[in-house]
Amino acid sequence: MSNIAKNSDLPLRAVSGVIMAAIALLGIWIGGAVFTLAVSLIGVGIYWEFAALVRKGGNGNFPAIPAYLLGAIYIGLAVITLIFFRHKDDSGLETLFLLLVVVATDIGAYFAGRALGGPKLAPRISPNKTWAGLIGGMVAATIVWTGFNIASNGQALHIALVGGAMMAFVAQMGDLLQSAMKRRAGVKDSGTVLPGHGGLFDRTDGMVAVFFVVGLTHITLILQYFGIAGFLGL
Repeated sequence: MSNIAKNSDLPLRAVSGVIMAAIALLGIWIGGAVFTLAVSLIGVGIYWEFAALVRKGGNGNFPAIPAYLLGAIYIGLAVITLIFFRHKDDSGLETLFLLLVVVATDIGAYFAGRALGGPKLAPRISPNKTWAGLIGGMVAATIVWTGFNIASNGQALHIALVGGAMMAFVAQMGDLLQSAMKRRAGVKDSGTVLPGHGGLFDRTDGMVAVFFVVGLTHITLILQYFGIAGFLGL
Protein backbone atom coordinates (compact mmCIF):
# COMPACT_ATOMS: atom_id res chain seq x y z
CA MET A 1 0.00 0.00 0.00
CA SER A 2 1.40 3.42 -0.95
CA ASN A 3 1.99 6.20 1.55
CA ILE A 4 -0.75 8.20 -0.18
CA ALA A 5 -3.24 5.38 0.30
CA LYS A 6 -2.23 4.85 3.91
CA ASN A 7 -2.53 8.54 4.71
CA SER A 8 -5.64 9.31 2.66
CA ASP A 9 -7.86 9.20 5.74
CA LEU A 10 -5.43 11.17 7.93
CA PRO A 11 -7.47 14.43 7.91
CA LEU A 12 -10.62 12.51 8.83
CA ARG A 13 -8.80 10.66 11.60
CA ALA A 14 -7.36 13.92 12.93
CA VAL A 15 -10.71 15.72 12.98
CA SER A 16 -12.57 12.82 14.57
CA GLY A 17 -9.75 12.38 17.06
CA VAL A 18 -9.99 16.00 18.18
CA ILE A 19 -13.78 15.71 18.48
CA MET A 20 -13.48 12.53 20.58
CA ALA A 21 -10.90 14.18 22.85
CA ALA A 22 -13.12 17.25 23.30
CA ILE A 23 -16.13 15.09 24.17
CA ALA A 24 -14.08 13.07 26.67
CA LEU A 25 -12.77 16.23 28.36
CA LEU A 26 -16.26 17.72 28.51
CA GLY A 27 -17.65 14.53 30.04
CA ILE A 28 -14.94 14.39 32.70
CA TRP A 29 -15.45 18.08 33.51
CA ILE A 30 -19.23 17.71 33.87
CA GLY A 31 -19.07 14.46 35.81
CA GLY A 32 -22.11 13.29 37.77
CA ALA A 33 -25.06 11.58 36.12
CA VAL A 34 -24.10 12.86 32.66
CA PHE A 35 -20.69 11.19 32.86
CA THR A 36 -22.20 7.99 34.27
CA LEU A 37 -24.80 7.78 31.49
CA ALA A 38 -22.29 8.54 28.73
CA VAL A 39 -19.73 6.00 29.94
CA SER A 40 -22.44 3.37 30.43
CA LEU A 41 -23.71 3.85 26.87
CA ILE A 42 -20.17 3.66 25.50
CA GLY A 43 -19.64 0.48 27.52
CA VAL A 44 -22.74 -1.06 25.94
CA GLY A 45 -21.38 -0.13 22.50
CA ILE A 46 -17.99 -1.66 23.28
CA TYR A 47 -19.62 -4.88 24.47
CA TRP A 48 -21.79 -5.00 21.34
CA GLU A 49 -18.64 -4.92 19.21
CA PHE A 50 -16.90 -7.44 21.50
CA ALA A 51 -19.83 -9.84 21.11
CA ALA A 52 -19.80 -9.37 17.32
CA LEU A 53 -16.10 -10.33 17.22
CA VAL A 54 -16.82 -13.43 19.30
CA ARG A 55 -19.67 -14.36 16.97
CA LYS A 56 -17.64 -13.83 13.79
CA GLY A 57 -14.63 -15.65 15.17
CA GLY A 58 -16.52 -18.68 16.42
CA ASN A 59 -16.57 -20.84 13.28
CA GLY A 60 -18.87 -23.20 15.14
CA ASN A 61 -16.13 -24.27 17.56
CA PHE A 62 -15.55 -21.27 19.81
CA PRO A 63 -17.19 -21.47 23.30
CA ALA A 64 -19.35 -18.41 22.72
CA ILE A 65 -21.38 -18.32 25.93
CA PRO A 66 -18.32 -18.32 28.27
CA ALA A 67 -16.73 -15.70 26.03
CA TYR A 68 -19.83 -13.49 26.23
CA LEU A 69 -19.84 -13.79 30.04
CA LEU A 70 -16.14 -13.08 30.37
CA GLY A 71 -16.53 -10.09 28.06
CA ALA A 72 -19.37 -8.73 30.18
CA ILE A 73 -17.21 -9.01 33.31
CA TYR A 74 -14.14 -7.55 31.56
CA ILE A 75 -15.89 -4.55 30.02
CA GLY A 76 -18.42 -4.12 32.82
CA LEU A 77 -15.80 -3.85 35.56
CA ALA A 78 -13.79 -1.40 33.45
CA VAL A 79 -16.86 0.83 33.02
CA ILE A 80 -17.77 0.66 36.71
CA THR A 81 -14.19 1.48 37.70
CA LEU A 82 -14.07 4.53 35.44
CA ILE A 83 -17.37 5.77 36.91
CA PHE A 84 -16.09 5.07 40.44
CA PHE A 85 -12.93 7.12 39.96
CA ARG A 86 -14.79 10.07 38.48
CA HIS A 87 -17.41 10.08 41.24
CA LYS A 88 -14.89 9.97 44.08
CA ASP A 89 -12.64 12.58 42.46
CA ASP A 90 -14.15 16.08 42.75
CA SER A 91 -11.73 17.67 40.28
CA GLY A 92 -11.68 14.84 37.76
CA LEU A 93 -7.90 15.15 37.43
CA GLU A 94 -7.12 11.60 38.54
CA THR A 95 -9.60 10.24 36.02
CA LEU A 96 -8.14 12.44 33.31
CA PHE A 97 -4.59 11.32 33.98
CA LEU A 98 -5.56 7.65 34.08
CA LEU A 99 -6.94 8.11 30.58
CA LEU A 100 -3.87 10.12 29.54
CA VAL A 101 -1.63 7.25 30.61
CA VAL A 102 -3.28 5.06 27.95
CA VAL A 103 -3.08 7.84 25.35
CA ALA A 104 0.61 8.34 26.19
CA THR A 105 1.17 4.59 25.82
CA ASP A 106 -0.29 4.61 22.31
CA ILE A 107 1.69 7.69 21.27
CA GLY A 108 4.96 6.47 22.79
CA ALA A 109 4.55 3.03 21.25
CA TYR A 110 3.75 4.47 17.81
CA PHE A 111 6.74 6.81 17.60
CA ALA A 112 9.24 4.43 19.22
CA GLY A 113 8.09 1.61 16.97
CA ARG A 114 8.34 3.76 13.86
CA ALA A 115 11.71 5.26 14.79
CA LEU A 116 13.47 2.16 16.13
CA GLY A 117 11.70 -0.80 14.58
CA GLY A 118 13.38 -4.03 15.64
CA PRO A 119 11.99 -7.38 16.77
CA LYS A 120 8.24 -7.90 16.59
CA LEU A 121 6.29 -8.16 19.83
CA ALA A 122 3.65 -10.62 18.63
CA PRO A 123 3.95 -11.03 14.85
CA ARG A 124 1.17 -13.61 14.53
CA ILE A 125 -1.30 -11.34 16.31
CA SER A 126 -0.27 -7.81 15.37
CA PRO A 127 2.62 -7.63 12.86
CA ASN A 128 3.19 -3.89 13.34
CA LYS A 129 3.88 -3.98 17.09
CA THR A 130 7.50 -4.15 18.23
CA TRP A 131 9.34 -4.52 21.52
CA ALA A 132 10.71 -1.02 20.96
CA GLY A 133 7.13 0.24 20.75
CA LEU A 134 6.21 -1.51 23.99
CA ILE A 135 9.17 0.04 25.79
CA GLY A 136 8.46 3.46 24.26
CA GLY A 137 4.84 3.25 25.43
CA MET A 138 5.92 2.28 28.94
CA VAL A 139 8.36 5.19 29.12
CA ALA A 140 5.77 7.71 27.92
CA ALA A 141 3.12 6.41 30.32
CA THR A 142 5.56 6.45 33.22
CA ILE A 143 6.44 10.08 32.53
CA VAL A 144 2.75 11.10 32.49
CA TRP A 145 1.75 9.15 35.60
CA THR A 146 4.85 10.15 37.58
CA GLY A 147 4.38 13.80 36.64
CA PHE A 148 0.79 13.72 37.85
CA ASN A 149 1.76 12.11 41.16
CA ILE A 150 4.56 14.58 41.79
CA ALA A 151 2.25 17.52 41.05
CA SER A 152 -0.56 16.14 43.23
CA ASN A 153 1.61 14.77 46.04
CA GLY A 154 0.08 11.38 45.31
CA GLN A 155 1.95 8.09 45.27
CA ALA A 156 5.57 7.81 46.33
CA LEU A 157 7.97 8.26 43.42
CA HIS A 158 9.04 4.61 43.15
CA ILE A 159 5.42 3.43 43.25
CA ALA A 160 4.39 5.96 40.59
CA LEU A 161 7.27 4.88 38.35
CA VAL A 162 6.34 1.21 38.58
CA GLY A 163 2.61 1.98 38.34
CA GLY A 164 2.97 3.97 35.12
CA ALA A 165 5.03 1.26 33.45
CA MET A 166 2.63 -1.48 34.55
CA MET A 167 -0.42 0.42 33.29
CA ALA A 168 1.27 0.84 29.92
CA PHE A 169 2.05 -2.88 29.77
CA VAL A 170 -1.56 -3.75 30.59
CA ALA A 171 -2.80 -1.32 27.92
CA GLN A 172 -0.60 -2.98 25.31
CA MET A 173 -1.86 -6.43 26.35
CA GLY A 174 -5.43 -5.18 25.99
CA ASP A 175 -4.56 -3.98 22.51
CA LEU A 176 -3.09 -7.38 21.63
CA LEU A 177 -6.16 -9.17 22.99
CA GLN A 178 -8.42 -7.15 20.74
CA SER A 179 -6.07 -7.63 17.78
CA ALA A 180 -6.22 -11.40 18.32
CA MET A 181 -10.02 -11.28 18.36
CA LYS A 182 -10.11 -9.28 15.12
CA ARG A 183 -7.64 -11.61 13.45
CA ARG A 184 -9.72 -14.63 14.45
CA ALA A 185 -12.87 -12.89 13.20
CA GLY A 186 -11.16 -11.90 9.94
CA VAL A 187 -11.92 -8.18 10.23
CA LYS A 188 -9.79 -5.04 10.19
CA ASP A 189 -11.87 -3.02 12.68
CA SER A 190 -14.34 -3.92 15.39
CA GLY A 191 -16.88 -1.45 13.98
CA THR A 192 -17.43 1.66 11.87
CA VAL A 193 -19.01 4.08 14.32
CA LEU A 194 -15.95 6.37 14.54
CA PRO A 195 -14.97 7.92 11.18
CA GLY A 196 -11.36 7.07 10.34
CA HIS A 197 -10.89 5.15 13.60
CA GLY A 198 -13.05 2.05 13.27
CA GLY A 199 -15.16 1.00 16.23
CA LEU A 200 -15.45 1.96 19.87
CA PHE A 201 -13.53 -1.16 20.92
CA ASP A 202 -10.71 -0.23 18.53
CA ARG A 203 -10.16 3.06 20.35
CA THR A 204 -10.71 1.83 23.89
CA ASP A 205 -9.07 -1.61 24.00
CA GLY A 206 -6.14 -0.38 26.10
CA MET A 207 -8.36 1.70 28.38
CA VAL A 208 -10.69 -1.23 29.01
CA ALA A 209 -7.71 -3.39 30.01
CA VAL A 210 -6.25 -0.73 32.31
CA PHE A 211 -9.51 0.08 34.08
CA PHE A 212 -10.31 -3.63 34.42
CA VAL A 213 -7.01 -4.28 36.20
CA VAL A 214 -7.31 -1.11 38.28
CA GLY A 215 -10.82 -2.24 39.17
CA LEU A 216 -9.53 -5.60 40.35
CA THR A 217 -7.03 -3.88 42.64
CA HIS A 218 -9.77 -1.58 44.02
CA ILE A 219 -12.64 -4.07 44.03
CA THR A 220 -13.44 -3.79 47.75
CA LEU A 221 -13.48 0.02 47.63
CA ILE A 222 -15.71 -0.04 44.55
CA LEU A 223 -18.18 -2.45 46.14
CA GLN A 224 -18.27 -0.34 49.30
CA TYR A 225 -18.77 2.88 47.34
CA PHE A 226 -21.75 1.51 45.45
CA GLY A 227 -23.24 -0.11 48.56
CA ILE A 228 -22.71 -3.68 47.41
CA ALA A 229 -20.03 -4.77 49.88
CA GLY A 230 -22.55 -5.22 52.73
CA PHE A 231 -24.53 -7.77 50.76
CA LEU A 232 -21.34 -9.76 50.18
CA GLY A 233 -20.17 -9.52 53.78
CA LEU A 234 -17.11 -7.40 52.92
